[in-house]
Order: sequence, then structure tokens, then C-alpha cells
Amino acid sequence: LGIHAVSWAHLDPAFAKYQLLVLLREWFQHPNGALPAYEWNFDDVNPPVHVMAALRVYRIDGSRDREFLERVFQKLLVNFTWWLNRQDADGNNVFSGGFLGLDNISPLDRSHLPDGVTLEQADGTAWMAYYALSMLIIAMVLAEENPVYQDMMVKFVEHLLQIAGALTHQGLYDEADSFFYDRLVHPSGESTLVRVRTIAGLIPLLPAVALPVRGQGADDGLAKRFERVRRRWVESGGDLLGRVRDVAGKPMVLISVLPPDAMERTLRDFFDETSFLSPHGLRSVSKRHEGEPFVVDGVPGASIDYEPAESRIGMFGGNSNWRGPIWAPLNYLAIRQLVNLDTFFGEQTVEYPTGSGERRTYRQVAQDLADRFVSIWLPGPEGRPVFGDVTRLQQDPQWKDN
Repeated sequence: LGIHAVSWAHLDPAFAKYQLLVLLREWFQHPNGALPAYEWNFDDVNPPVHVMAALRVYRIDGSRDREFLERVFQKLLVNFTWWLNRQDADGNNVFSGGFLGLDNISPLDRSHLPDGVTLEQADGTAWMAYYALSMLIIAMVLAEENPVYQDMMVKFVEHLLQIAGALTHQGLYDEADSFFYDRLVHPSGESTLVRVRTIAGLIPLLPAVALPVRGQGADDGLAKRFERVRRRWVESGGDLLGRVRDVAGKPMVLISVLPPDAMERTLRDFFDETSFLSPHGLRSVSKRHEGEPFVVDGVPGASIDYEPAESRIGMFGGNSNWRGPIWAPLNYLAIRQLVNLDTFFGEQTVEYPTGSGERRTYRQVAQDLADRFVSIWLPGPEGRPVFGDVTRLQQDPQWKDN
């Protein structure tokens, strides 16, 4: 519904805002903060994209309706706390607790695990980093007129750094593979990484945005508070190398889970046409699993391969073709994120496609992904896709992210 609201905002922003607000009313949101998942199981856990949708709808509507943004923010504070209390059961900022919209690209039914087995989810943890970053940006917007929200800015910076640290320092990121994996924890306490290459490994790259560096004047109380947070992060092993650079003459800092060099290494697999990059966008499961099915040791029947057509298993009722095809919401988020990264990296290039020897800016990569994706439905002359230039995402104020 959040993704639908973003699209609908271009036609009728009032209706789009109502759709986002209605799920936060007492009719649907539980007093404990939980939001309903879907009609056949309200209590399941979906990705927390509601905050992203609210921010996008606010921007598309001209960044004027602060009352809408504030109403959403207040109710999502309760939902964010619900996530912290229920989905981070061990208090280590590693989240789990549901299929998170990625049900059929896991070798396991993540909503119904074997007795005594828990799954620490890289995508669930990354969604929470994305949630914290989006709440931080909304708090920044609201603080422009009401300094009370500066407290919320500091709060969500702290959450973001703690969750980002958990993703990279608690075993969910494999340095050798430059990839994020779920971790299966057995009743004995032993744990193993579920080394399956799916688009879940891309989600930790979504919480990344370039923000202006604030002045560090002695009279700037907020800057002092951020400096304390930054110092604690560095002391706990956080890496700031390569995260600050001049953009159009102004210092910008990249707030992200991974530093820039590690981010580029992780993207190589997603830009590889033998793995995730297809003629029509990013696949949900790496094509390498077509000839190399992944099997979870010690869990009977837990396996996955690349299936671009109907699934051959009965998980979630069967007849689900999600093990390989292109998922619209995640491709949309990936394209937007590449545009955001271009704001920071500018003319810096990456190899795309991987192994081709060609180098493109992040904006050019976003453009190519957009063309590949839309070519499924909107073929232009001689079969070429018709999409439009993604530079409008940067140039048109109503498309810009802060």
C-alpha cells in the first residue's frame, strides 16, 4: 500500500495521504504500535516501508503539508518502538520475526521455523536501519520549524548507528563475499550463515543518504550532541573513512551501513548479468543458483534454486514465481537509491555491468536499470524502452529527497 500511495500521489496526493493515515488510525493500528500485515494474517510482519512512503508523498505534494508529516511521524514513533520491543528480542539490534515480504526467496519458511531455531535476518535488520534513517530525515524536516524535534534527530542517529554496527559487526556481513546473509541459530547455540544470494542482500544498501555537514560552532548545542554520538561510534569501531566529501562546494557526509569502498564491492554481484542483473532489472534470486541450488545443512527440505517461472515447492501455498523474477517495489527502491548515491559520488564511476570493463556513474546505472525494468511493459521504437531521464529525480524539487 505504501508503494501504491507513492504512485497515486502524482494523481491525487490528498487520497494518497489518506491511505497512509488510515492505517495509522485506531481502526487498524494496534495500541502497542503494530500495523496489520495482510488480510489472511494481520499479525505477520511486513517491511516497514510506511515511513518511506509518507516522506515520498510529502515531497511529491510539494513539501508543504507538515501537519500530515507530523501526524504520520507521531504514530510511527509507536510502531518503531513496537519493532524494537518485539523483533529485537535479544536487544542486540539484530532483527527477525517474519517473512518481511521475501517469503519465497528463502530456503526456509521464515514465519514457521523448526522448534528451537531462530533466524537473525539481514534484511529485517536493514529495514530497521532504513526505518531509522527515514525517521531521522522527517525529524530534520520538522525541526526546521520546531526545534523540539532535534531530540528525535539525535535519537534516530543513535538507532541508525547501532543497527548499522550490528549488521556489520555481529556476523551478518561476510567480508570475503562482500555480501549480507541471514544467520541461523540452532538450539545448541551454534550458528551458521545462510549463504544464499538473494535480493535480501541488497536491502542493507538502501539506508544511505548524503546529508550536509553542520557547523561545529561552540554555541551550536545540536552539533555538540551529534559530536558525542559520532565519537561513541568511532570508539566502538565505526568507520568514517571516505564518508565526507565536497559536493558542489559544500561538505557532505554519507550516512550508510557500509563505507563507500565496501558498498561498491557488494554492488558488483548485483551488477553482474550472470547473477542478479537481468535484461529487465534486478532478479530476486541470483541466476547462479540455477545450476547451484542452495541447501541448508541439518534442516530437511530447506533448499532453493533459481526458478523464474512457477515455484516447484508448496511453501506459502505453492504456485509462487518469486524465486527469480523481477520485483517492482525493490527495483524501484534500488533505482531511487542509486540516484541518492549519485548526489554524493557525483562523477565517480563503477564498473557496470560487472566484467564488461565499462564504467558508469551511479546516475547512469540508475537510468539503465530503469530502462531495463520498464522495458517489460513499455517498449518504445524498435523495442527500446521508454522511461524518461532519471535526472529529473535530482532536478525537479518535487522528486528530490532531502
